[in-house]
Amino acid sequence: MGGGGKVYTLEEVSQHKNAKDCWLVIEGKVYNVTKFLEDHPGGDEVLLSATGKDATDDFEDVGHSSTARAMMDEFYVGDIDTSTIPTKTKYTPPKQPHYDQDKTSEFVIKLLQVIVPLLILGLAFGIRFYTKSPA
Repeated sequence: MGGGGKVYTLEEVSQHKNAKDCWLVIEGKVYNVTKFLEDHPGGDEVLLSATGKDATDDFEDVGHSSTARAMMDEFYVGDIDTSTIPTKTKYTPPKQPHYDQDKTSEFVIKLLQVIVPLLILGLAFGIRFYTKSPA
């Protein structure tokens, strides 16, 4: 193991985020993967996109082999100060008013109390207009 176990902050690790100097945080450890960028089977963009954050989920989602995990020791430079990694926030949907079915039926009744008389009045005027004989 190369770095001797130095502890880095996320801010320090985030400064190493280009093709000439690329560091990753995986499972609480910091890795300098600059030399591995060209050899990475998924391409260098995959590694570069995981810089500046905790890349553990990205690493685990791919399902790396035991050989790949063993190779990581070669790139180890130290540990991450976990207090500098932002906590993940759980998504909570916005609160919506409770749907009250009773109030909906009241609204429909009130709406019908207005619409039905208007329809009857319109029907009466229509019948009067069409049945009226010319004078």
